[in-house]
Amino acid sequence: MPELPEVETVRKKLLDKVQNKIIDDVEIIYDKIIKNIDPKTFKESLKNQKIEDIKRYGKWLIFCLTDYYLLSHLRMEGKYLYKDSNEEIEKHEHIIFHMGDKKLIYKDVRKFGCMYLFSKSTDIFNIKPLSDVGYEPWDKKLNVEYLKDKYNKNIPIKTLLLDQTILTGIGNIYADEILFLSHINPLLKGNELSDENLKDIIKNTCIVLEQGIKNGGTTIRSYTSLDFETGHNQNNLLIHKRENEKCKNCSTLIKRIKVGGRSTYYCEKCQK
Repeated sequence: MPELPEVETVRKKLLDKVQNKIIDDVEIIYDKIIKNIDPKTFKESLKNQKIEDIKRYGKWLIFCLTDYYLLSHLRMEGKYLYKDSNEEIEKHEHIIFHMGDKKLIYKDVRKFGCMYLFSKSTDIFNIKPLSDVGYEPWDKKLNVEYLKDKYNKNIPIKTLLLDQTILTGIGNIYADEILFLSHINPLLKGNELSDENLKDIIKNTCIVLEQGIKNGGTTIRSYTSLDFETGHNQNNLLIHKRENEKCKNCSTLIKRIKVGGRSTYYCEKCQK
């Protein structure tokens, strides 16, 4: 699943291609992608809308149009492609935004992605789905007291880091990296974390995600940004996917375990 750095990379590349473009028409191949409005209204509402900006919150893309906000979540396999308008529609291309001699395509092999359309008069951060999303790592309201309250549970910290309602944008890859830099065992319960642990989580979350953005995201299996461009951050991972390799800090062999059903990589010596 694309995490915050991957979605931010997609946002930047999309903005470069489609900012100030006018949507002439929308072709809907698989309408279950659209969640809060009927497909006909979705299509009609988007005609002649200008893409003024594209923002991001957590793992959500927010297309700022003339009169609407279009929210898009890539889920597991969602991708955007930018093609010439005369190119043939291919398999798994579900929503097509026609713009002059070009078209922006939402492609999703798994069909888990989703889109919401809201009027510009809507406070989108106080209505689902964004009202359920937690703070971004750089939010000034994210502090030790906030995490102490939210993480005060008998649940492993690895699982809590993946909870998008607390701290948004972290997925499996970056959670492992954050815990490694913070010297925290992924099995440590949330209610066992010290204030120093929480400070380290806040600091290292920013470090890890900023590195991911700088490197264009992490491509391990299927992630690509716009038009199948892969990321480079996989070349900089310290712990994730390095089972039985030597820890870069102490040379102990890295272990892989399951935490909450998710493969988790850690160093027994560095993360006690």
